[in-house]
Amino acid sequence: MAEEHVIVPTERLDRKQKPGRPVIDARNVAVSFKVEDGTVEAVKGVSFQLHRGETVAIVGESGSGKSVTARTIMGLLTKRATVSDRASIAYNGRDVLKFSTRERRSLRGDRISMIFQEPMSSLNPIYMVGSQIVEAIRAHKRVKRRDAEARALELLKQVHIPDPESRLRQYPHQLSGGQRQRVMIAMALANSPDVLIADEPTTALDVTVQAQILNLIRELQQRLGMAVILITHDLTVVRQFSDYVYVMQHGVVREHNTTEALFKEPKHPYTQRLLASEPRGSANPLPAKSPVILEGRGVRVSFTLKKGGFFNPEMHELVAVNDLDIHLRKHETLGLVGESGSGKTTFGQALLRLINTRKGEVSFDGEPIQNKTRSEMRPLRARMQIVFQDPFSSLNPRMSIGQIIGEGLVVNGLGTTKGERQDRIKEALVSAGMPENILSRFPHEFSGGQRQRIAIARAIALEPEFILLDEPTSALDLSIQAQIIDLLRRLQDERGLSYLFISHDLKVVRALCHRVMVMQHGNIVEQGPVSEVLSKPKTEYTQRLVRAAFQVAA
Repeated sequence: MAEEHVIVPTERLDRKQKPGRPVIDARNVAVSFKVEDGTVEAVKGVSFQLHRGETVAIVGESGSGKSVTARTIMGLLTKRATVSDRASIAYNGRDVLKFSTRERRSLRGDRISMIFQEPMSSLNPIYMVGSQIVEAIRAHKRVKRRDAEARALELLKQVHIPDPESRLRQYPHQLSGGQRQRVMIAMALANSPDVLIADEPTTALDVTVQAQILNLIRELQQRLGMAVILITHDLTVVRQFSDYVYVMQHGVVREHNTTEALFKEPKHPYTQRLLASEPRGSANPLPAKSPVILEGRGVRVSFTLKKGGFFNPEMHELVAVNDLDIHLRKHETLGLVGESGSGKTTFGQALLRLINTRKGEVSFDGEPIQNKTRSEMRPLRARMQIVFQDPFSSLNPRMSIGQIIGEGLVVNGLGTTKGERQDRIKEALVSAGMPENILSRFPHEFSGGQRQRIAIARAIALEPEFILLDEPTSALDLSIQAQIIDLLRRLQDERGLSYLFISHDLKVVRALCHRVMVMQHGNIVEQGPVSEVLSKPKTEYTQRLVRAAFQVAA
């Protein structure tokens, strides 16, 4: 409880080096939400200052109140939210919380802009990209449509989108994740704002694209003199891009300081824990002469795509996995890394016979499986399991935790009685770090990290020998990531598991894997021991991935 009573100063510790008035000066910001059984205090008395031309980072785990604080500045809270009467948010000396609805709307998107975490949910899918940027310009400026279109083209050029003229006439779904995020930045910069709020702008992006987006924001900031509020849980990004850091937990600012001072000497136990939770350590040594459990030779996966019109279609082959070889030993963790679209997940699913291969041989524990029928594969399914990236979409929301884990036992005929199956379910939950008394609860009642533990429990309940882990930590906070890594390491030691670990997070790969294979465009471009490949990458592509992951400078 001592943590709750640490008094954090409302003024910045470097205020003597910051002459002039802050562009944003927030004091005692407190926000509560009405829920079915009362109220939830999401933000409790937060104060912070932002000066022109600098980047302030607000960091903390999910549920810490970072995004609610940002939305309070923007005036984007739901009707169920209540902002405390004592709160004030001064923009250039004027309290925006006292603005009328009309004044707030004219400020939002003009002087203060925001980039959201998921651009696909922020861009309107039925309007072309150009129309949406034009709308953002004309909502605040009285300009002719032709001039607004010229400005939209200029903005797309500023954010370095390739072939900007054609992008104006495309729809959001026709762009990649990185291109959509660039469009969001273009819209946010449409009216040259004083303040840009970037709320987890790179969480869903590959490391190389993340580096490009962050470097782009910094370049535009320096050119336009903007102040930036960066909301993130990625400490590498914070260290590289911010000038000052506020650390939030449970709606409270636990600590704040200049970036250099905070990383050098964190004062609060929570900050120390957060900094210590970056993926660390390395895989335990592999037993000598460990036999091969999974092997693929010349594995090829391709898809036939149709181009052209209805009456004159052209068919062409897209090769997703190009004649690849792989071997995985018992007790080994093999990392499969690369950018989105490199073929990692397709390769992994082909090895488990979840999708069909065009050619090649796949063996599990010395037994060829590439020509087995679905019924012939069934006895092997308990021995080969998979944990997906998003546990919420892979756990049936209508089934209880007991039913979700028990279903695999029933299907595979494991456990002769209901009581025996219940014991196996409870044992799997405890092994995955979850209490055994949650069998009647449902997936929506758990956090992201807890749901991922349940997904792991479902896999290990069948006592497999091999688990395919497809981006199992990418959507999780750093401290939860560290817990899942420790859990996977412990389960591997206790049960002798072998993992194929698919990821684009090289920090996690370094902490968990023995070997790594780097994929690009369906090919393996480099492979070897983790320590060797990540410290001395040979190919230019791997060098770029490593730079982006550990230095955020691609």
